Amino acid sequence: MPRILIVGGGYAGFYTAWKLEKHLRKGEAEVTMVDPLPYMTYQPFLPEVAAGEIEPRHAVVGHRRHLKTTRVVAAKVTGIDHANKVATITPEMGEPWQEEYDQIVVTAGAVSRTFPIPGIAENAIGLKTIEEAVAIRDRLIKNFELASNLPAGPERDRLLSVVVVGGGFAGIEVFAELRALASSLVKDYPTLTFDDTHFHLIEAMGRIMPEVSQKTSEWVLKSLAERGAFVHLDTQVKGAVDGNVELSTGEVIPTDLIVWTAGVMANPTVVRGGDLPVEERGRIRARADLRVGTPEEIVEGAWAAGDVAAVPDLSGGGVGGYCVPNAQHAVRQAKLMAKNITAVIRGELPREYVHKNLGAVAGLGLYNGVFQSGKFAMKGFFAWLAHRGYHGLAMPSWERKWRVIGDWLHNFFLGRDNVTLITVQNPRETFEAFAARPRPAAAEAPAEKPATPAIDPKSVAKDEGAAAVAPAEKDKKVAAKG
Repeated sequence: MPRILIVGGGYAGFYTAWKLEKHLRKGEAEVTMVDPLPYMTYQPFLPEVAAGEIEPRHAVVGHRRHLKTTRVVAAKVTGIDHANKVATITPEMGEPWQEEYDQIVVTAGAVSRTFPIPGIAENAIGLKTIEEAVAIRDRLIKNFELASNLPAGPERDRLLSVVVVGGGFAGIEVFAELRALASSLVKDYPTLTFDDTHFHLIEAMGRIMPEVSQKTSEWVLKSLAERGAFVHLDTQVKGAVDGNVELSTGEVIPTDLIVWTAGVMANPTVVRGGDLPVEERGRIRARADLRVGTPEEIVEGAWAAGDVAAVPDLSGGGVGGYCVPNAQHAVRQAKLMAKNITAVIRGELPREYVHKNLGAVAGLGLYNGVFQSGKFAMKGFFAWLAHRGYHGLAMPSWERKWRVIGDWLHNFFLGRDNVTLITVQNPRETFEAFAARPRPAAAEAPAEKPATPAIDPKSVAKDEGAAAVAPAEKDKKVAAKG
């Protein structure tokens, strides 16, 4: 039975395994998926999770619940020796082991790409995981709690200032969603006003959202400005030491929340830990049929898709001739890859991936959004509906769809649930503060001389009687002798 090893359980990995279960006949192949996380994160929902509009667990898809015949391994792939068709599996606990395979599918995704800017690694937070989205939400609400007890001044301004770095779709969406969340929080804190909050987006280019037209991006800028948000174009971050964001313009923004969305890069652990061919941007080189290799040469038994792979864009709409790293491509590539792997196992030829971008859609907070398809653009409420409709349908499985739709309906009728659970990040804090602990052992007393044995009164009386009788006996002996 052919052994298929899937490296990564994100979009491309999960969908590949999910669709292989549908296409493969019983006993036709053995599928194993390796990922350190037990779920797939639907990343387009992360801005709404950060804004409290979607329950965090509803924006992820559990591997073991939805993959019925796939062997799921919670670990990392730290090495790929494709020449011998062996991968090194490293679990969080226990010893690493070697996993043999016949077909390998590399779908390890991407991680946040940062630059060696002072303070960024220590103070910023990304937006690639569900944990990061939850932490951003909890930090913003917690800062409102702290600021509400402070007088107007630099410290309160710092707590109520948010800086987002990166003007792509992820940056604009989380920026707009957090701005909307902050606006809804103000009414709950009588000591704070809308003017006390400060939102800054930093973009190195001269425009935002390159996926949409110039006219549409300008409308987004205007919409954000009307809601009290500041966008700094043609500006770079030079430092973020101690939370003071220093810009290339010379401006310094003190803040307690820096969100970094300025680019991604292919998962370096997987890419650098293997012998598969890599292109100049650090992605695994893939063909249009999603097999690893070049148009002239095929690496047999190896496949790649999603953000970790450089897949040629045959529609002509890619960047540098390759598909851009987004969910739209990752999902469609995975579906085709499952069909192609099945075809190769059956001795058939795989098909090439061709997909023309359907358009771009983004949410800009409650009841506001933007949609662009070709020259057609839609803005405002109906674009917001299109955003929720598209992603609601794109969420895998009806079980997940209903949970997300339920969150939207609850918030529509009941409003936002603006409660921070930031203590979840340190759940033992209260227990440790009040837990009883054993007292320190008392110091040993210095050694003393052995005590004098107690005197027995009977023995004392006996000795005294003997002493009284002894002289009389002695006198009798002396008289007898005389």
